[in-house]
Amino acid sequence: MDLRGWIGEWPLLRQLDGDPGALGSATRSERSRTLRPRTAEAEHVVRSICPYCAVGCGQRVYVKDGQVSQIEGDPDSPISRGRLCPKGAASKGYVTSPLREYRVKYRRPHGTQWEELGLDEAMDMIADRVIATRAQTWEDEDAEGRKLHRTLGLVNLGGATLDNEENYLIKKLMTALGVVQVENQARI
Repeated sequence: MDLRGWIGEWPLLRQLDGDPGALGSATRSERSRTLRPRTAEAEHVVRSICPYCAVGCGQRVYVKDGQVSQIEGDPDSPISRGRLCPKGAASKGYVTSPLREYRVKYRRPHGTQWEELGLDEAMDMIADRVIATRAQTWEDEDAEGRKLHRTLGLVNLGGATLDNEENYLIKKLMTALGVVQVENQARI
């Protein structure tokens, strides 16, 4: 490009050439003229709910070639009306991060290495430990003969991503197991 053509691309000169308020052509570069939204090439859109708290903000998940290409707020959501907090807005990075774990990791007591377990094996280990702890710490009655039917060897702490229905079911399960220390960190 010659010097005259290059100088003509200066925004100030473009402004003087019919766009004094710099509201139109003076603000556009060749790159900005060809920009397209990241969502334009998506093959389909899936509506979802943000998983990071109990608010339940609506998300639109844009998918291209079977992979998540973008996640944005859902303007049709009556809860969030298209807005997302920083965690919700960054959720594409959590989904597509090369550091994301897809397998159950377990480190044995006094172990120094993590090992991969199958999901069924891990769930069986958890169930076995819950049953054993409940059996070892079960109290039928106190020293004065009052009925207790409880265990103090187990506790449950639910996370803020659980909604009311999930908390209700967890509370029912824990009560049926005789667990009395049941809490959650729900924000709403």
